[in-house]
Amino acid sequence: MTGADLSIAAGETVGVVGESGCGKSTLAKVLVGLQRPTSGEVQVAGRDVWSMNAAERRLHIGAGVGMIFRDPATSLNRRMPVRQILRDPLDVHRRGTVAEREARIAELMELVGLPQSVADVLPSQLSGGQRQRVSIARALALEPHLIIADEPTSAPDVSVRAQILNLLLDLKERLNPAMVFVSHDIQTVKRVSDRIITMYLGRIVEQTPASLVPEGAQHPYTRALFSATPGLLSPLDPIPLVGPVPSATGPPSGCPFRTRCWKATEICAGEMPRPEPGAANGGKPHDYRCYHPIPAGTTDGELVELARAATRTDTPLHVKESS
Repeated sequence: MTGADLSIAAGETVGVVGESGCGKSTLAKVLVGLQRPTSGEVQVAGRDVWSMNAAERRLHIGAGVGMIFRDPATSLNRRMPVRQILRDPLDVHRRGTVAEREARIAELMELVGLPQSVADVLPSQLSGGQRQRVSIARALALEPHLIIADEPTSAPDVSVRAQILNLLLDLKERLNPAMVFVSHDIQTVKRVSDRIITMYLGRIVEQTPASLVPEGAQHPYTRALFSATPGLLSPLDPIPLVGPVPSATGPPSGCPFRTRCWKATEICAGEMPRPEPGAANGGKPHDYRCYHPIPAGTTDGELVELARAATRTDTPLHVKESS
């Protein structure tokens, strides 16, 4: 990742979107202390994570940050029953007496909608949705102030995805934790999040209040992403992008999206654009990195036609502010 500056306020849910390989999961691992950044710092509750020794980091991050992994089939110990999986964080951090830990296990299972009868069942004996509920309960065990959710709704079964999404929305309302929600499903991210971060080749290219997406987003890549997601009331008509995705280890100079952008010009090949404030931020953080931003309020239909025209003529076209 390069220039991935991000802050999360207490009680805020920040969604992270982008194509596969853009750095979403790497960002999640860095935030939770599983991967050390090559430069810069990671602060959790005002303390620099990587200036601590291993014991301090284990206590500070282990107790203060909960992680919901993408695949509960591999992130849950298949030899441990559910009761032991949920008790492990409590045992490691010595929370409460034995009786209090057992009571907390029962409370966690009720919180995520698991029947008490599965407490002594192995993960392999549970459904995919139940395993993900166990994973969420484990992440909540120590009452963390920050939750990192890496593709928590990635189950192939649509009904399971809907159940987990509804559970997360319910927990967000009841517990109000700070959350980083990583997903390729941008419609789900929009529903869950207060703010949406768009990543491309390891760089944050835009952060937008979720209420303003899509037409309030101003980076061409953010708009292209949302246009490629089918809606219930409108047919899929994505903004066309040309050319292959560049290598993340050898990205283009300047703006990394310029090789696929219908608005790119020579200036885009120079330096990486600096963050610019969005046109309509609604009082929430909104900035983008683009030399040719899309005016807020431009419809997908207008952008599709402009992008198609630029592709046909091989000449970049720019949306002009109305006079």
